[in-house]
Amino acid sequence: MSRPNGNALLARGVQQLTQAGVPDAPRDARRLLAHACGVEAGRLTLILPEPVTEDAEARFAALLMRRTAREPVSHLVGTRLFYGRSFDVNRHVLDPRPETEILIEVALQEPFYSVLDLGTGSGCILLTLLAEMPTAQGIGTDISEDAVRVAEGNAANLDLTERSAFLCTSWADGIDALVDLIVSNPPYIAMSEMDGLSPEVREYEPHLALTDFGDGLSAYRALTRQAAALLRIDGRLIVEIGPAQGAAVSELFRDAGLEDVTIVADLDGRDRVVVGYLRP
Repeated sequence: MSRPNGNALLARGVQQLTQAGVPDAPRDARRLLAHACGVEAGRLTLILPEPVTEDAEARFAALLMRRTAREPVSHLVGTRLFYGRSFDVNRHVLDPRPETEILIEVALQEPFYSVLDLGTGSGCILLTLLAEMPTAQGIGTDISEDAVRVAEGNAANLDLTERSAFLCTSWADGIDALVDLIVSNPPYIAMSEMDGLSPEVREYEPHLALTDFGDGLSAYRALTRQAAALLRIDGRLIVEIGPAQGAAVSELFRDAGLEDVTIVADLDGRDRVVVGYLRP
């Protein structure tokens, strides 16, 4: 009995995901089939005409079932691309998102040699900044021990262990070093907004990394209280925000003594990043 080829399995997968209401079903089916077959997604087209092994077909079927339950593709394949690099992810860390790359772009507009990433999660922000700035060193903190382990693994994968350190602590508690740059993508979703999130986010990503279980501003209050004591003169605090939080977070920056506070929009024109400086 002949085995089905990749084209047949891909068509079956697209149909199954579409019927389950999964967004971008063709894209997800391709990525899952590539993962099941052990090839890079960009090379899938080359093997689609070939018969698929029984083991690979079984792996694909299992992945499709989990995706129809709206488990994120990144959790199924174990990685997510961010700023051109692959990061290991799982249920213990927030998925790196394209809009967070705006924070990276803003941070790289000026030189820095020391950076502190508060609420580091997968480590994608800190490690990307270190990879892009080869003379810099940095520390990432997270209250989750599981997240710290993920970040340490990503540092090893990117050969950045010697220039990075990760601590399990709340924000900057226990940190006494002065740094040029503090960055953070804190939990900014208000508890009242959680029900409106997609199932992929609401059901599978760590709520501790998504919401403060309050008004969405608690993390910024904590960050701005600590930032001034940790920044060198002319150092920067850069945070990602929700699209309606620009004014409130900017006010917290100014109340903490930061100056030249600026809101930066993302590619869709929504407020995405707030930047402030510690001036003399």
